Amino acid sequence: MSAPARHASGATVDFEHVSKQYDAHAKGTPGAVNDLSFHVPAGRICVLVGPSGCGKTTSLKMVNRLIEPTAGRILIDGVDTAGRDVTELRRGIGYVIQQVGLFPHQTIAQNVATVPRLLGWPAARQRERAEELLALVGLDPGRYRNRYPRQLSGGERQRVGVARALAADPPIMLMDEPFGAVDPIVRERLQNEFLRLQEDLAKTILFVTHDIDEAIKMGDLVAVMQLGGKLEQFAPPAEILANPASEFVARFVGADRGLKRLSLSRVSELDLRPAVIARVGDASAEARRRSATDPFPYLLLVDESRRPIGWIADAAIPSEGRLDERLAHSMSPLINRRTTLKDALSMLLDADVQAGIVVDRTGAVLGLVTADMIAERMRETAGDARFAAVDLETIERAGAIGAIEGAAQPSEPAPT
Repeated sequence: MSAPARHASGATVDFEHVSKQYDAHAKGTPGAVNDLSFHVPAGRICVLVGPSGCGKTTSLKMVNRLIEPTAGRILIDGVDTAGRDVTELRRGIGYVIQQVGLFPHQTIAQNVATVPRLLGWPAARQRERAEELLALVGLDPGRYRNRYPRQLSGGERQRVGVARALAADPPIMLMDEPFGAVDPIVRERLQNEFLRLQEDLAKTILFVTHDIDEAIKMGDLVAVMQLGGKLEQFAPPAEILANPASEFVARFVGADRGLKRLSLSRVSELDLRPAVIARVGDASAEARRRSATDPFPYLLLVDESRRPIGWIADAAIPSEGRLDERLAHSMSPLINRRTTLKDALSMLLDADVQAGIVVDRTGAVLGLVTADMIAERMRETAGDARFAAVDLETIERAGAIGAIEGAAQPSEPAPT
């Protein structure tokens, strides 16, 4: 993930030789966290990743003093958290957990306004902030403000949890497996939506996950932790993939490092393939002529707003008359420009298609992304001197490249 483009609104976070030992009197007892030191710049996402029991959540909870360190210091903007009032400290830190923890007998708007209410904000300002944040996380305030948590899906509740954590505009957010309780499709949507929000908000975020793929996708910096709370490596995702600091990190990251590196690139970084498009009602003969000049043997039918309706095979385009949406077959996956190349590749392979349709926020067509384009980026990555050639070989053995090259032939009757 690229760093936020605008000036950060977050705060720096420093761990200085932080340890947590639950039985401090038992000599030789391993600690939950041992001598943890790292620096998170303002406005960046730092992901703590590692196996269960490695001290990720303990480290997170020491930031807002839900757990007190046994030794060392945690600094926020250079100030030791140990010297701050606990209540004041926590109200300046957003906290999102896997199970969300919404208050069941409060409306969604009341849940979002929890911290502003505790801070004594006027009621009108609380309502305004709750509605602003619901809209920000993609929930229509008119539909959701007066609902209760039991009336929401898991993904919707998670969005409310993020909105609540943002309510008092904290410089720091702590997120403990925030998307772990939802299904993979919803999880991907939530990840993408949160990364979109972060481009604008530029908070400092400490994010806990056990999933290395999520860590690579979400993090500007990644802290790989070992059992016993030992920090094995702290670096940007690209460096961890290119140069694992230890055998443990290499095993944890996995053999398919070249494929994982596609999580660091987004569809917006590719030169999209133009799509030959026509609108419902356009002259069939003209659409047939234009489509015949393009190597891709399909015409993309769109509505008046350039939103895709479906594909028409060249041979199925009438030689006269007007185009009708009944001619169109089912669609390729719709992909936005922020989608990682890894997710885009997965969508294409799952749908068994050769091209995905890239759309903007309104759903209008921007162009096409093909499996061949992503395969080429893989080859470029494998050619990087920092990466071993075995990465591409591993992907090929796994069948990914074979599937991509097989997809270069259009399927019939439509690319679905």
